[in-house]
Amino acid sequence: MTENVAERYVRLGLRLGRHDDGVVDAYFGPPELKAAIDAEPLSAPRELVSSAQALLEVLDECWLRDQVMALRTYAGVLAGEARGYADEVEGCYGVRPRHTDETHFIDAHVQLAELLPGTGTLAERYERWQQSIMVPPERIETLFADVIAEARAWTSDLIELPDGEGIDLEVVHDKPWLGFLEYAGDLRGTVYINVDMPKSVMELLHLALHETYPGHQAERVAKEHLLVDRGALLEESIVMVASPQSLITEGIAEVAPHLVLNSEAGPAFARVVHDAGIPFDLEHAIAVEAAFQPCRWAEVNGALMLHEMGAHEAEVHAYLQRWGLMTPKLADHLIRFYKDPASRTYIVAYPTGLALCSAYVAGDRERFRQLLTSQIRIQDLRPSTGAPEN
Repeated sequence: MTENVAERYVRLGLRLGRHDDGVVDAYFGPPELKAAIDAEPLSAPRELVSSAQALLEVLDECWLRDQVMALRTYAGVLAGEARGYADEVEGCYGVRPRHTDETHFIDAHVQLAELLPGTGTLAERYERWQQSIMVPPERIETLFADVIAEARAWTSDLIELPDGEGIDLEVVHDKPWLGFLEYAGDLRGTVYINVDMPKSVMELLHLALHETYPGHQAERVAKEHLLVDRGALLEESIVMVASPQSLITEGIAEVAPHLVLNSEAGPAFARVVHDAGIPFDLEHAIAVEAAFQPCRWAEVNGALMLHEMGAHEAEVHAYLQRWGLMTPKLADHLIRFYKDPASRTYIVAYPTGLALCSAYVAGDRERFRQLLTSQIRIQDLRPSTGAPEN
């Protein structure tokens, strides 16, 4: 890959990012390149479509071409091109969303009912179980930091964490989200955690492992160190949201908690929780979460209902509560996510990324290490979307 083509891609991504702050998840390439783009007049979306198209014409099948196709698709959306929801998802992520038959959710509900006996509806019992393992607000920050420390030690046995690597933990209030990682480059990231938002033990464990080690922070560090600094792959210095790159990134981060908590390290994380004074049965919690996992595809169905099938919001809301076992508040939040132009396709990245990456890893730490350290295409994982067969 010539530097010229890679630089054209990075410039295109940065120009798209000026139209929408949510398009570029992270940039840690040459600062002078970004400064030059920021100083330019704003490029019209149609110009960006033309730039992407010209770049596609000189690229063979490769990781970079997949990325440029995603940028071409999103630039077209900004330019007002008529495109169906499923077509937009496929153009951006390289996978086509499809409806998951509700029989898969019925099977999942049967398993959950066995794991969560008691009175009330299954959704009520699932909510009661989550409430039974809630982390007291005053312990969230300390427990989160302790989990990160344990997770970093596990990750350091898997990949090299170079000198100078690390994260800063920042507590925030009055935000609508649980937490997220902001990767700044130079091997550093900041993980924000909202201590006002209630979190169960499993939500906290998942958030910590997903956002830091061996999830987003570990992947960003490994790829900056190995692919950008050592490998001189400039194209890896920008992380584009609506692209195959981010679908795989979310897949890695979703596999991370499953891989770690089901490993020999699981009891160590349970001890961290117990040391915080919180009763917790890790084995049972893992079983509940595994049984619930197929219900995540209800989120994709909801997006297809809203954008492809013309369903009313109230119908989608009821569907998410029934099949996704969501509270009304969570269903409200997801519908807002569906309706945001910058995020409406991103909901597909979580279950699809998990399905692809978990099938590729299959519990093998070495294959997970490859995901963290290599430039991987969707087709390197497997050809289908990973949704359950209908």
